[in-house]
Amino acid sequence: MKHVSGALKGEFEPTVRVPTRRALAKQQTRAKVLAAARKLFSESGYEGATIRDIAAAAGMSTGAVFANFTDKSDLFREIMFTDMVTLAEAMREAANRGKTVEDALMRAFTVGYSFYKGQLPLARAAFSVSWSPEEGVELRFSAAAKALRELITEQVQLGVERGELSQEAEVKLRGDMLFDAYLANYPEAIFLGWSLEALQARSKDQIRVILAGARRG
Repeated sequence: MKHVSGALKGEFEPTVRVPTRRALAKQQTRAKVLAAARKLFSESGYEGATIRDIAAAAGMSTGAVFANFTDKSDLFREIMFTDMVTLAEAMREAANRGKTVEDALMRAFTVGYSFYKGQLPLARAAFSVSWSPEEGVELRFSAAAKALRELITEQVQLGVERGELSQEAEVKLRGDMLFDAYLANYPEAIFLGWSLEALQARSKDQIRVILAGARRG
């Protein structure tokens, strides 16, 4: 039996695949292109950054860029999806420090606005692209966008579980309304120059009104 089990063990042991030199080089190239594209999108916006500029900033040819990305929109989408995943994690961490449902939501909203206020040209490009007929649907209904919506809905559910909100709080509906309110403030943030304090004040009122009908007692 030892001989058989030993043979089986060898047969079913997982194989660890070490990336080839070529695969590692491709990863490094993609990383350089993405870093250069992020910098240029942040400085010049989507329209202002060209593939030629991105290639030059990455220290490579335009052919090398096209070998890794279909076009500029492909590059931009990857940056946006990466940012949204990073942002969802940061917003969740902030919300987890909240003492009440309002506090948790305010902390999460503030992290989101602060993230994009620090890179306005990129934020303007992201907002514009998100509502374009060609690129917008994929961005708005991506897994990353869904994670942001679910994070906000989870905070409402936690408010119900803690007894802050009624069991009849219509969690999903209020979560969707709060997510829409969160997004609705971005034009003021990235096009009209609202300060973080102004965005916080508006968000506080929105959260209070949306949750008002769900309060216990």
